[in-house]
Amino acid sequence: MPTLVIANKIYSSWSLRPWLLLKQFDVAFDEILIPLDLPDTRAKVLEHSPAGKVPILIDGDATVWESLAIMDYAGENFGISVWPEGKKARAMARSVAAEMHSGFSALRNACPMNLGKSFARKDRGGAVARDVARFEEIVRQSRALADESGPFLFGSFTAADAMYAPLVTRLDTYSFDVSPQTRAYMDAILSLPAFREWREAALQESWIVDADEVDEEPVSIHRRAA
Repeated sequence: MPTLVIANKIYSSWSLRPWLLLKQFDVAFDEILIPLDLPDTRAKVLEHSPAGKVPILIDGDATVWESLAIMDYAGENFGISVWPEGKKARAMARSVAAEMHSGFSALRNACPMNLGKSFARKDRGGAVARDVARFEEIVRQSRALADESGPFLFGSFTAADAMYAPLVTRLDTYSFDVSPQTRAYMDAILSLPAFREWREAALQESWIVDADEVDEEPVSIHRRAA
């Protein structure tokens, strides 16, 4: 059985992506959770990957890191279809997934993933607003390409949805005003049984963060009082 190495569920957006995909496609796997920024964090991560970052998938003698690589590996080796079937939709899905991997930095920096919080709506202009507008455009274009079949970006759930799930949580946590179409897509992600399982586990964690962002890089984490 493969093993997925992840970080804190309440904060780690990169860990959520492959975990959600594997759960959604009913791939059985073991899980190792390594809390970030503890004295032995880096040593523990390096036991599994020379990159020193999570997530990491270990499948026998194969080790895969980086979310997109893990999801592609899952599609190739676990008998699941992680991308849309049509050529045009598949090309767009891979493109927007890669765009998520390298982009949306303003939104990610201003609005860290935190599944234990909810913030009142406030005006966020500039680069953050542009990131939100770009996401809404992706939703519009992909849903049109899917011809509105199914509730996800390309109809059925794909790796592109897994890549955008943490962004969805940010828009929800920080109460962004979005279109009804975008809200419907967000609700589809947030209501997934796999996502609800992740959130429930996240809310049971005993670590809290003092810094602004947690994705792959360790920041200051300490134990929450009992």
